[in-house]
Amino acid sequence: MVRIEEKQGTIAPSLMPQQNPLEQLQSKFKQVENGFRAWLAKQSLPVEAAVVTTTGAAQGAAIGALMGTLSNDVSSSIPTPQASMNPQAMASFKQAQALSGGPLVQARNFAVMTGVNAGISCVMKRLRGKEDVQSSMAAAFGSGAMFSLVSGMGGPNQAANAVTSGLFFALVQGGLFQLGQKFSQPPVEDVNYSRTKSMLNNLGLQNYEKNFKKGMLTDSTLPLLTDSALRDVKIPPGPRLLILDHIHRDPTLREKKGRRG
Repeated sequence: MVRIEEKQGTIAPSLMPQQNPLEQLQSKFKQVENGFRAWLAKQSLPVEAAVVTTTGAAQGAAIGALMGTLSNDVSSSIPTPQASMNPQAMASFKQAQALSGGPLVQARNFAVMTGVNAGISCVMKRLRGKEDVQSSMAAAFGSGAMFSLVSGMGGPNQAANAVTSGLFFALVQGGLFQLGQKFSQPPVEDVNYSRTKSMLNNLGLQNYEKNFKKGMLTDSTLPLLTDSALRDVKIPPGPRLLILDHIHRDPTLREKKGRRG
């Protein structure tokens, strides 16, 4: 019996379900990330900004190199600029060259753009104590202006084009930020219709909630509801009967109706 138990004891661990290697890797990565963020939060502002800027630049460089590799054929098809080109044509050529450069060119452009964006966002968040649309637009303005200067898209008037590019980046980022906020926040429930909403949901008549709101039939008006009032907000006869019957059977609403009567 002892040998059997020992043999079973040696087999039992092998029968235990093993964790998925991918899940283990994700868990390890999450621990390292959380530890890095905790360490970074304890650093001074210059150190945090430098680390965040470097990290963002590295990520941007990787993305830019990939895009430059994919668009390498396009950049090779752009003709060599002629010395006799007018300033407008030369500026257009510079813009095309900046947007379709090779891996090294795109890596440099995206590194500057994402690094500056991450650095300004970090500084603004630390100084203001929050991350809002103003901070996001300021970071986008800086990254857009630097991208214009580094990539050479501005032509002869680089300063003006840098400001224009910065404003364009800021407006786009502000719009995206507001759009993201709108869809990420849950809708605020109107406290004046909480009991009404619950009643309609229980009766399976939630589609008529908009009728109540349109007629301003709030929770305080429930004990006073009549067939004519429900008819005025275009609720059909069947649902009207169910709603009035519910109000009649509800002891709380019936008591309030009796007091007012």
